[in-house]
Amino acid sequence: MEHPKDIKRVVLDGRSLTLEALVAVARFGAAVELAPEAREAMVRSRALAEKIAVEKRVAYGITTGFGDFATVAVPDEWSSQLSTNLILSHCTGTGEPYAAEQVRGMMLLRANALCVGISGVRPLLVEMLIDMLNKGVTPVIPQKGSLGASGDLAPLSHMGLVLLGLGEALYEGRRMPGGEAMALAGIPALDTLVSKEGLGITNGTCAMTSVGALHLYDTMQAARLADLISSLTLTALTGQLNAFQERMHTARGHKGQIQVAENLRRLTDGCEILERSQGDRVQDAYALRCIPQVHGAVRDALEFIKSKVDIELNAVTDNPLLFPEDEAVISGGNFHGEPMALPFDFLGIACSELASISERRIERMVNAALSNGLTRFLTTEGGVNSGFMIVQYTAASMASENKVLAHPACVDSIPSSANQEDFVSMGTTAARKAGTILQNTLSVLALELLTACQAVDIRRRVNSHGTGISPVHEALYQRVRQDVAFYDVDREIWPDVRAVEKLVRSGELLEIAEEKVPALA
Repeated sequence: MEHPKDIKRVVLDGRSLTLEALVAVARFGAAVELAPEAREAMVRSRALAEKIAVEKRVAYGITTGFGDFATVAVPDEWSSQLSTNLILSHCTGTGEPYAAEQVRGMMLLRANALCVGISGVRPLLVEMLIDMLNKGVTPVIPQKGSLGASGDLAPLSHMGLVLLGLGEALYEGRRMPGGEAMALAGIPALDTLVSKEGLGITNGTCAMTSVGALHLYDTMQAARLADLISSLTLTALTGQLNAFQERMHTARGHKGQIQVAENLRRLTDGCEILERSQGDRVQDAYALRCIPQVHGAVRDALEFIKSKVDIELNAVTDNPLLFPEDEAVISGGNFHGEPMALPFDFLGIACSELASISERRIERMVNAALSNGLTRFLTTEGGVNSGFMIVQYTAASMASENKVLAHPACVDSIPSSANQEDFVSMGTTAARKAGTILQNTLSVLALELLTACQAVDIRRRVNSHGTGISPVHEALYQRVRQDVAFYDVDREIWPDVRAVEKLVRSGELLEIAEEKVPALA
């Protein structure tokens, strides 16, 4: 799999966008180009939209109003105002803005969907979105306000405002009026949209898909981190390795479980402490023994979610759709977010499991009744010092919060538009809260890593099973110790927590692991 940082150019054709390419553009600023065949398809589709308007055929959003106003005919001379008014009236979002990378992902996905050439918009819209991406004009889009059906109407309307020189945008690090940002970037704003273009901009799942896809990518990395960090905990707790034998996991057959068990074998290879502790117990508690089953199930869930995201990255999700081959105009519901709402709720559930089992491993390290010979709360002088006692509290707090957030958003629906839009997906909420769960989980994993390094030091001092750890663990341990010293006596511990949180989020730890274990899954 190509790393998004290595992708420097992405060509949009409406059919071949990948998750890695999305991340490359949204996060790392890869250049975007329009495929010539996509432009030609949009020209044909736009010609059909104009023909429909001239012939005064009944077509939703072209010669009629929107939502419950679908029964109201709109004269041809008002069709452009109709599209522009859709943007002006629908930009009702509230709350803190989306991150710039999330908005860039929305712009890329909207452009890619229009590239298919069945949306009836001018190629100019896509060319403007590409210019904005390449020149760094990023609309300011509030996070709250989408029901995840009829498209992400409110968020994408805020995006559309900047095309019209309205709204707000970020440019060169500053937040400013949208028209000013466009002018500074040398991109002429539109005076008006034309028929069908209001729907072309707003009717789609691009907000939820961008947000959820970026969180998916990061959760996939978090799952790999969880293997890495838990294997160090396994060392600190003198875990029994029989549970990770290949034949044990092939007997059950789940792909993710087999991958995680293989990772654990590779990560612990050459560890003196583990070699000398085998046979100490018949079996370990679930938080250690069942790492492959739990982490593996998360990986399988992520593979399923990715399979759905891969489809949606190249999906046409506006309405109606125009098919030039037979001049058909078909009203349907491709804008409905349910195909993403369920996976993104699943994403939050899967990610929360990584935090829950991680917190249990932290508890085993700090609890002398469970740690197989480590000191109470990993202190050298207990009583006057509390050591890592409250590290577990913080992890428990976030693991518990994740359980609340993991309640599915998609099981709720509130009818809208005079009950015309009577069942909605809440998929954007699902995507957003998956991000909060992810951040909590990364923090819990950071606390586990901090605790595991302390526990390894205590294990080495006890020296009941030698002092050697695997080469990859030694590299990981040394990197943490560059920023965080051994916690000998109580000191302000929050800087240690912050340092390891930053390290976990940086991606550096996986790079260290991949250098030592190139086959790490």
